[in-house]
Amino acid sequence: MAATDPDVRARAAAALRRLGHALIANEADEALLARVADTADRVAADLEGQPPRQRDLLELKRRMFDIDVLDGATVVHFDECFVSGPWNPMGIAIEVHREGDEAVAEVELGAAFEGAPGRSHGGVVAAIFDDVLGYLLTLRQEPGFTGELTVRYLAPTPIGQPLRFRARVESVEGRKLQTSAEARVIGPDGEEGDVVATARATFVVIDLSRFRT
Repeated sequence: MAATDPDVRARAAAALRRLGHALIANEADEALLARVADTADRVAADLEGQPPRQRDLLELKRRMFDIDVLDGATVVHFDECFVSGPWNPMGIAIEVHREGDEAVAEVELGAAFEGAPGRSHGGVVAAIFDDVLGYLLTLRQEPGFTGELTVRYLAPTPIGQPLRFRARVESVEGRKLQTSAEARVIGPDGEEGDVVATARATFVVIDLSRFRT
């Protein structure tokens, strides 16, 4: 079977994310909802009849830890990631780029991520923090895992407004990276507004040689 065009896979995932947000955000009569269900079931059955995908672990390691990320460049550590992967139809699809030694994410959360009406679910905010802070490992080309994550919710995180998450390394203590981040609402002119949430996390670095094979 020929390799799938990654842009087409990303388009398919984006369309399904759009559908999910539209289903939550809009009223619909029974006929339209039935058409959505029937169409989705037919397409799902077609997909389930295809060969299973085999993810390339070596390529994943190379992209995460062997490629220099230039200042200002966008970065995706793996395409299927629930938070930042463009191929994940159930994901949040944040966009991450490098600013100096910081990882910066932009996102506008859709209706499917609501907790209270008009406000993001706190778990979604925490997931974004964990992912953006984890990108610091990619920028440093150091594999590791989250040892601890603490989130402080200072104000409601709105749905349908641009947000910016900014993360940095505060200190290095042996194998431990102490990191911090904040989330702000972005105004109509692109300026950073009030902080709605902050986070601190400890990451434990793993010897890169363990990921070379």
